[in-house]
Amino acid sequence: MTLQEAIKARHSVRAYKNEPLADDVSRRLEEEIIEVNQIGRLHIQLIQNEPKAFLGTLAKYGKFRNVTSYLVMAGKKADDLDERIGYYGEHLVLLAQTLGLNTCWVGLSYKKIPNTYVLDEGEIIKAYIAIGYGETQGSNHKIKTVEQVSNASEITPLWFKRGVEAALLAPTAVNQQKFSFEYVGMNDNRHQVRAKKGFSMIGYTQMDLGIAKYHFEVGAGKEHFDWV
Repeated sequence: MTLQEAIKARHSVRAYKNEPLADDVSRRLEEEIIEVNQIGRLHIQLIQNEPKAFLGTLAKYGKFRNVTSYLVMAGKKADDLDERIGYYGEHLVLLAQTLGLNTCWVGLSYKKIPNTYVLDEGEIIKAYIAIGYGETQGSNHKIKTVEQVSNASEITPLWFKRGVEAALLAPTAVNQQKFSFEYVGMNDNRHQVRAKKGFSMIGYTQMDLGIAKYHFEVGAGKEHFDWV
């Protein structure tokens, strides 16, 4: 499965089979986490065979079931931490999809279980990502149109529209999709694209923007443009 195929196949899954991650799958995830932490200046951690984080009231309200593996999305406090968490976390989400796993971003419906993760000085946890073998593959949700979130038209490059279409398939908090993409034009023979977050009473828009930007890059092809 390619990343483009993973974007189309991925849906948020909250109920999982009572089955641990395969050894080769967990090794592949751990290897990628090491690289992502270095590049993204993060402290993401894969926790396995630990059921307590998703046994609380909020988890039951969120309809989570049999979550025993998850990613702890942590990093040092910074203005851009949420966006980096979203961007590199979604990279791991799509990798997991290619490995036959299912996932779900979780902002509130989890408990922090002592001694299951490590935080260095100045680091905080921003989210969890449930991960495992889903009881189902999830389902589609209503999404906005390309025109609602971008200035794509007949005169913008085709890759720009493809990027926006991929971004619209990105997971966002309560499916709010409070982001937009603008094709700016050319500068030094390079196409320019601007991504913005919108306002939301719910929050998580900066993290959602990072997730959507990763999807956009996969759909558009990063070689085609530079971010403004």
